[in-house]
Amino acid sequence: MKIAVIAANGKAGKKIVDEALSRDLDVTAIVRGENKSAAKKVIIKEILALTKDDLKNFDVVIDCFGAWTPETLPLHTTTSQHLCDLLSGTNTRLLIIGGAGSLYLDKTHTTQVFQTKDFPKEYLPTATAQSNELDELRKRNDVKWTFVSPAADFQAEGERTGEYILAGEEFTLNDKGESVISYADYAVAMIDEATKGNNIQKRISILKK
Repeated sequence: MKIAVIAANGKAGKKIVDEALSRDLDVTAIVRGENKSAAKKVIIKEILALTKDDLKNFDVVIDCFGAWTPETLPLHTTTSQHLCDLLSGTNTRLLIIGGAGSLYLDKTHTTQVFQTKDFPKEYLPTATAQSNELDELRKRNDVKWTFVSPAADFQAEGERTGEYILAGEEFTLNDKGESVISYADYAVAMIDEATKGNNIQKRISILKK
């Protein structure tokens, strides 16, 4: 299986590259500059400069792109739609790192986490941007996309246990009442999804057992 990891130099991207390599998958890092991941194959390009030819030989493209400043937040949607356009009508799957803020509070799907009054204001712009990104993805029936939301507490330095709970659209807690996942275990779930492809054109969520 051939996998491309976009923004492989980021913390999540590096973990995903490591996990894929540990399973002897063929991994290519797509980065803006010098490759800092463990991948031996590299494409150095800005995400919006990628072409159909760049992605045509991959089975799965994993998008780890993130934007955090007010002026760049719309790029969540712009970049994922660009990737959708490149992969439209192909068998290449697109897996995207989402956010927890867009998860729904119950099965009626009327209220999202970021719409509650107690949601931290400092995270609201990013959560809103990623919710908009998901809304636009849902319109794409021409692409085999999967939006993978981590738990609310997404821990960069957490341990790799190799176990996780696979949930869906609703905000979920584990038996300890936690919504938490390490980057390492999130990477396990992401590569599981890449290899199995069970959730095409769906949003899933990942949390610690």
